[in-house]
Amino acid sequence: MPYHHFTKEERIEVQTLFNQGYSLRSIAEVVGKNVSSICREINRNKDPIYGGYSYSVAHKKAREKRNTALRQRIKIVHGSSLEEYILKKLKIDWSPQQIAGRLKQDQEILKLPLVSYQTIYDHIYLHRQEWKKYLRSIGKKGRYRRRYGTKVRERLREEAKKKRVDVRPETIENRERIGDWEGDTIVGGEKNIHILTHVDRKSGYLLADKAEDITAEGIRDMTLQSFQKLPKKKVKSITYDNGVQFNKYEDMEEKLQKHTKDEKFGIYFAYPYHSWERGTNENTNGLLRQYFPKRTIFKNLTKKELDKKVKLINDRPRKRLNYLTPKEVFNNRVKSHLKPVLDSLKP
Repeated sequence: MPYHHFTKEERIEVQTLFNQGYSLRSIAEVVGKNVSSICREINRNKDPIYGGYSYSVAHKKAREKRNTALRQRIKIVHGSSLEEYILKKLKIDWSPQQIAGRLKQDQEILKLPLVSYQTIYDHIYLHRQEWKKYLRSIGKKGRYRRRYGTKVRERLREEAKKKRVDVRPETIENRERIGDWEGDTIVGGEKNIHILTHVDRKSGYLLADKAEDITAEGIRDMTLQSFQKLPKKKVKSITYDNGVQFNKYEDMEEKLQKHTKDEKFGIYFAYPYHSWERGTNENTNGLLRQYFPKRTIFKNLTKKELDKKVKLINDRPRKRLNYLTPKEVFNNRVKSHLKPVLDSLKP
């Protein structure tokens, strides 16, 4: 079996199954890894405080390792001889393409690292914007044409517009009310069919739909259809990860504000690679993965079958809810002898 790095979903599956007492062999079968890989993953990533396997610790280590590798791949360092050479040539009207081409020709003499012209453009637009005045791509009105790096800049602008989790009201952060949701998708084995999941942060109540249209428009429409069926008072906010399938969030936010008649309704985003900022959704997806393991084909999955699994999860008692079920807490409806338990969960 060829080796592939653990994904965040696989790490959540490992944590969920390991903490429930599954054997390493059983975990390996569900996740689709070798037993030895599972063993190494668990031993390397034990929680330093509580013990046991922690997907957040594992994910943090992997992210730090990846960031270190990315830093090592940066070819133009601030204040380096290479950067000074590039600036010198830009000032005499050389284009990045000419600089990169001549750098290759004179490499034996200059002893400088080779870089592509795209790397030079990216460095200017991302790190040295004051150098843009030296670029010769100027239009009739004196504005610089968006010739290279346009997609990078557009992505950065879109990212900057998103509201991040650290600006959410404390009410959301503290899980004080019903109606603050976290959302994500589970990828099927065929890759082009997902399960769209939303989980209420306070109760853990799960909504799930089979998404055959995984475009941003398709996910937006499915989400609106699902949330417009709920009582308005139970739709307060949504927190997503950074998947492109949620790029229509502004339209979604506007429509849900109108539906709930609540201008304070907001859609927020976790920071990239910070899956623990949506831990409720990640853990619940792990529970759903017990019924639909990695690489499960969703093509023939029926709504009835999916709803049945969702009901099993929503009707399962949770320790953090004092062993009430997500459904009981979400609907604020329990048998009389459990009323004191439900009241103890209220802020």
